[in-house]
Amino acid sequence: MTLAMSAGIEDRQENPNPLMVCLDVDGTLVNHDGHMSPTVMEAARAVVAAGHEVVISTGRSLGATLPVVELLGIERGYAVCCNGGVTLRVDSSLPDGYEVIDRQTFDPAPALKALRDVLPTAKYALEDVDGNFLSTERFQDASFGVVAQGVDFERLMESIAVRLVVFSTDSTAEEFGQAVEAIGLHGVTYSVGWTAWLDIAAEGISKASGVEALRAHLEIDPANTIAVGDGRNDIEMLRWAARGVAMGQAPEEVKAAADEVTDPVEGDGLAHVLRSLL
Repeated sequence: MTLAMSAGIEDRQENPNPLMVCLDVDGTLVNHDGHMSPTVMEAARAVVAAGHEVVISTGRSLGATLPVVELLGIERGYAVCCNGGVTLRVDSSLPDGYEVIDRQTFDPAPALKALRDVLPTAKYALEDVDGNFLSTERFQDASFGVVAQGVDFERLMESIAVRLVVFSTDSTAEEFGQAVEAIGLHGVTYSVGWTAWLDIAAEGISKASGVEALRAHLEIDPANTIAVGDGRNDIEMLRWAARGVAMGQAPEEVKAAADEVTDPVEGDGLAHVLRSLL
């Protein structure tokens, strides 16, 4: 992976010993309605202005991540999208304001075949190498960042994927997780969400792998890493960080992976963590 060094926003301080602050979006920076409270926004922007490396690390795709980057006032920096599948370099001087510097792809066909046998009524969506979303059954979600194109299952099988999403309306999250576990998916990395929702990426790819590549390039001391999240797809990142913080509403297995637990998203738990860095 070849990465360019980041600089700060216009009024950002030079910090000789910056922290790397890796932040999940949904359930952490924003609530489950997609709203970021003024308290969290103010705290996050203050950390950015203090010269720390704030990295958005999310399961969202590129298009759904960029508005969050803008809200935080990050004019130069990085973001990890698609659970580590895509890494962006943010630079307001670029024509689009960003460039994709790493994209990890995989063949989704084996996973799709195995899943269809066990979850025949599930909905499937796939992000391809060009950032397009292909989906079955008019499957659409705000995390896609673009309008999905309806295709048949065979078209999905023939595509190269950055991210594969599976959603079932016929199962609870627990039943869904058990079904996926029983399949024994190989050659991919996957995590089950709050609902019967499955995110699949290339083998070995996670939020943790994405932020670690950035940390190594930026030459930030591992002791200066902080991560905050609330989902099962945050577990590896929370374990990776020197200070891993779970949101108060996180499932127990997420809290167990963290060093500490803050208040829930509705109580602005992230703001408490960010203020402690200033």
